[in-house]
Amino acid sequence: MAWLYVIVGGLFETAFAISLKESHGFTRLWPTVSFAVTVAISMGLLGLGLRELPVGTAYAVWVGIGAVGTAIAGMLFFDDPATFLRIAAIGLIVSGVILLNLSGGSGH
Repeated sequence: MAWLYVIVGGLFETAFAISLKESHGFTRLWPTVSFAVTVAISMGLLGLGLRELPVGTAYAVWVGIGAVGTAIAGMLFFDDPATFLRIAAIGLIVSGVILLNLSGGSGH
């Protein structure tokens, strides 16, 4: 269950990053509200996952999901460039998170 918390929390990290962009520096009400709600959910889920998982591994997975999700959303919805190097960088993030997860234990 702990991994599910971290993974879903990472998805909410993507949501809070998008909401932050859409808030235009906290000047738009609903994106700002969305940011506040999604950041609270994301952090809360990460906290629940950290009850059972090693902090370095769980945090790397959470950040990795958020970073990759945000980069992909940027390319799909915000006209961020979808260059070979960007896509390769996403692959390196995913590879790094997988390797970090494989290198450590799943307990405290």
